[in-house]
Amino acid sequence: MELGVHTKPLYDRSFEEALAFLSSRGVDAVEPGVGGFPGDDHLPRDRYVDDESAQDELRAMLDEHDMSMSGLAIHNNPLHPNEGRASAAKAEIREAIRLASQLDVSVITCFSGLPGGSPGSDVPNWITAPWPPEHAEALSHQWELAIETWSELADHADEHGVDIAIEMHANMLVYEPHGLLRLRESTNDRVGANFDPSHLYPQGISITDAIRLLGTHDAIHHVHAKDTRLYDAEKRTRGVLDTRPYDEPKKRSWIFRTVGYGHGARHWKDIVSTLRMVGYDDVLSIEHEDALASPEEGLAKAIDFLTPIVFEEKPGDVYWA
Repeated sequence: MELGVHTKPLYDRSFEEALAFLSSRGVDAVEPGVGGFPGDDHLPRDRYVDDESAQDELRAMLDEHDMSMSGLAIHNNPLHPNEGRASAAKAEIREAIRLASQLDVSVITCFSGLPGGSPGSDVPNWITAPWPPEHAEALSHQWELAIETWSELADHADEHGVDIAIEMHANMLVYEPHGLLRLRESTNDRVGANFDPSHLYPQGISITDAIRLLGTHDAIHHVHAKDTRLYDAEKRTRGVLDTRPYDEPKKRSWIFRTVGYGHGARHWKDIVSTLRMVGYDDVLSIEHEDALASPEEGLAKAIDFLTPIVFEEKPGDVYWA
């Protein structure tokens, strides 16, 4: 198992400078953004797609710092009710898949996206209850659209030999493991999870049980190492559907935290062990979104926390049985 980093927090420096900083910290892989919400400051698609010379320069830069790429991040909304925005997002995803294939990167990371509640809607609509009845009808419409859209994208990914790792996230159609499996079963096996536990904690989902469920279907394509802290004093009266700004952490019932500041080493050891148990032994890509820590310090502390926790060697034979 290797440690990686999603590089958006380091956009204040060049990609090469980010690689140098992370390599000096013992990081093995990076997950740069190539568009959508993560942006493409470190890896602009239009510079690298179909350009073998630029791609060779990129490979040389990565080799110089003994670094690989765990995935290309293209988080956007291909299901947006605005047809122009949806079309642009789908085009970004298709191009990211093509670029990943050309760079021998096995996976893109993304969101499922979220449609409107009806064909005439202008705004995405996150439906979390089946009643009143029109909400169940709207959810059915959303899934029909999602399966149509993602079937086309999954076929494109299969043609290029690239996996699609969807991050289960609130305000997206796929926000928990059963929805992820529903989309996978309705498309193809290229669709799987970018397993990010930080979005599951506020929902009350058991992280290791979710890993086991998805692992049973070989549906974990990539993993984010990101933590969350729930604050009971706020949660007891407001619940966890918290719409207050992320930059006001004192007021929220939960916030994203640097790995180790939401849950301790015992919990993260269980996560790493359960991932290995279900067959995922690839990169843990650290994502920093902690309002209480600077990007550089947050990443450094996450790396230091996880380094003694991840397994570096393959398991040996069960010689005692």
